[in-house]
Amino acid sequence: MAKVKESFETYKNWLNEKLHEKNAVTDVIEKVEKATGIKIERLYLAYGVMAIVALWLLLGYGAQILCNFIGFLYPGYASFKAIESNSKDDDTQWLIYWVVYGSFALCELVTDIFFFWIPFYWFFKCLFLVWCMVPQSWNGANFVYYRVIRPFVLRYEDKIESTLSQATDIGKQVYAEGLLSNSFIL
Repeated sequence: MAKVKESFETYKNWLNEKLHEKNAVTDVIEKVEKATGIKIERLYLAYGVMAIVALWLLLGYGAQILCNFIGFLYPGYASFKAIESNSKDDDTQWLIYWVVYGSFALCELVTDIFFFWIPFYWFFKCLFLVWCMVPQSWNGANFVYYRVIRPFVLRYEDKIESTLSQATDIGKQVYAEGLLSNSFIL
């Protein structure tokens, strides 16, 4: 229990630091503070926003859009930052996230008829995606990738490579035949 409390305090301090960094959001908060003369406790504001988002995901119209927005927006920006940095570790972390996100999206396409019957599905999916993007080594993306996706792909890697090679050859053949006949059917 002490470890959980310590972890919570660490994240609380990290969030408080982020809420006081100079950026577009904190600039707006500062303008509101100056205009109203009221000092806003930013940590409580963040908790309030999280509560509204959670309620929206639980009960609101458009929960699917909000969930997918959360699962894409920050990771997309973090991936951009990772590409622009000199470190390889952050690139690998976000590639793992996108592999897990894509695998989850593929599974969801097939099983969505069942998932939509689960109460609060979008809330739980959002919690899963947030767990996958947590900037820790124990995050969900690493867990799912190293325990599920990687072993599966390694087991069938030769078959996947063979199938991709055949598909590439067929694609090249179709393209060459299309150029020769000079008539593409659209």
